[in-house]
Amino acid sequence: MAEKELILIADPRVLEIPIRECDEPLIDLKVQSKILFGPSPEIDNNLCYTQVRSTVYTKLIQAQNRLPSSLRLCLYEGLRTISLQKQLFDERWRIIENRHAQWSDREIYQEVIRMVSPVTTLDGNPNIPPHATGAAVDVYLVDAKTHLPVEMGILAKDWMQDAEGTLSWTDSTVISAEARENRDILSQAMVAEGFVNYPTEYWHWSYGDRYWAFVKQEPHAHYGPAAEA
Repeated sequence: MAEKELILIADPRVLEIPIRECDEPLIDLKVQSKILFGPSPEIDNNLCYTQVRSTVYTKLIQAQNRLPSSLRLCLYEGLRTISLQKQLFDERWRIIENRHAQWSDREIYQEVIRMVSPVTTLDGNPNIPPHATGAAVDVYLVDAKTHLPVEMGILAKDWMQDAEGTLSWTDSTVISAEARENRDILSQAMVAEGFVNYPTEYWHWSYGDRYWAFVKQEPHAHYGPAAEA
């Protein structure tokens, strides 16, 4: 059986999907208690990472309701500013460039977008990263009583340390059986509520952005750049 093609997050086929902004508001998880969230990721005083579109929030609650009673969802990051997105892309670029000094810019770019969506494509065209829309969420599982992370193979906060992406890959073959089981539990709950996963990051799920529209073969995406991004 042929291996399924990996469609990268900034594949031209994804970026050509039209966006019909529905003007749905953002929900800030700071004003609710149903979905847990961790500390500010990547930078201090990140004020928007707990915000997601209202439909995404509703679907997160429904996905959590599908989990075993011993587990809960925890948000690592929702909305992300364009400036932070560029910072992360540039940092990842430096890592890949240092590891593969002989690679061309196009080869480096293709490797970087396996884990970070660009703000500008290699051809100079502006891009709308999923996290800038409020449609994408990075989530993992925690113990329902202690709120401590369960074994997932690697946590989203450590993604930059996974230089080759082998641990982050959703279907990674180098993680423990416990991590595999927990990832499967997460995936089943999220898929059941209509989210799509970016296969290189088990924690990255989205609903209503262009990647979602491409995977679901929808005619358009629902969400463009969120105001806070």
